[in-house]
Amino acid sequence: MLACAEQALHAATICAGFTGAVVSEECKAGRLRMSRRKTERMKFAKLGNTDITISKIIFGGWQSGKAMWVGIDDEQTIAAHRAAFEHGITTFDTAEGYGGGHSEQVLGAALADRRDEIVILTKVGPGNLSAEKLVAACERSLTNLKTDRIDLYQIHWPAGTFNTPVIPIEETIGALVKLKEQGKIRAIGVSNFSGAQIAEAQQFGRIDSVQPPYSLFWRQAEKDVIAAALRLSMSVLAYSPLAQGLLTGKFGPVHGLAKEDVRSNNRLFKEETYPKAIDAVNRLRPIAERNNISMAHLALAWLLALPGAHAIVGARNAEQASQNAAGADVTLSYKDLAEIELIGKSVSDDLLNVNPAMWA
Repeated sequence: MLACAEQALHAATICAGFTGAVVSEECKAGRLRMSRRKTERMKFAKLGNTDITISKIIFGGWQSGKAMWVGIDDEQTIAAHRAAFEHGITTFDTAEGYGGGHSEQVLGAALADRRDEIVILTKVGPGNLSAEKLVAACERSLTNLKTDRIDLYQIHWPAGTFNTPVIPIEETIGALVKLKEQGKIRAIGVSNFSGAQIAEAQQFGRIDSVQPPYSLFWRQAEKDVIAAALRLSMSVLAYSPLAQGLLTGKFGPVHGLAKEDVRSNNRLFKEETYPKAIDAVNRLRPIAERNNISMAHLALAWLLALPGAHAIVGARNAEQASQNAAGADVTLSYKDLAEIELIGKSVSDDLLNVNPAMWA
């Protein structure tokens, strides 16, 4: 749980270019004639203690990798990246682990021609955290992304996760610091780290961000991660801020997800939690309606009220991407934030002491 003061603060303030893609001639032509960007509604902040400016809404590339998701189309995903940029999103998050580099390749295909106008965040997997493997992984990511530098290079999961080798954090951070000195990366971040793991990593180099799963329904990061980030002036890059779609209000009493869909194994979609989540969504709906905003924007506004927080939101197509971008321009009253907080706890409180990974 956040400390009382921190809880109060939250409530109060709370197309061409790679082999794997199928890109139409129309999509290729679109890369050459970007419409006037609609950036006036986006909000920005510095990344940690760096001079890198990142958008409050970040485009999430997990779906772009295709693996573990269903119904993902490369051409539509490339269009989603372009639409996100057109609507003010400057920051794009991906990982080598998303489809074995496919997501990075999609980002490179979509926005290589806009490289100097965007901020690229990617991640190295837990199996590549030795100094030698990390350097090789970085080179692969640079190639996939069609760039000569990565703005934020993150450790995706701590060493040892998923039965990967246990590499001393000193070795991993040391290798990242060298890459930073060489200009191949500009900043270092971590993902899925506990507060204690963040503190340990900070002993060996400056860490400017942490990327935890965090939403109105999944709030384990409040136990120690957010407090550590605030104390160390780190940005909080929240992934799955819409609870993998639950908070959009588009699911009914039965979610109907295919077994191949990663969300079917999400604890929020399991039978012991899903009915409570749907009930909470139905209680949140009137708050969204009286503010004349979507359910997704309600959830994003609650999250972005947290100091230092950014929301990583995925999109399957251009329409979703443009809608996500508009979520940065919503401000809720103290009364609404407090009401949302209570409703969210009806789901999140029962999940505070389970495995911190969202998937069973």
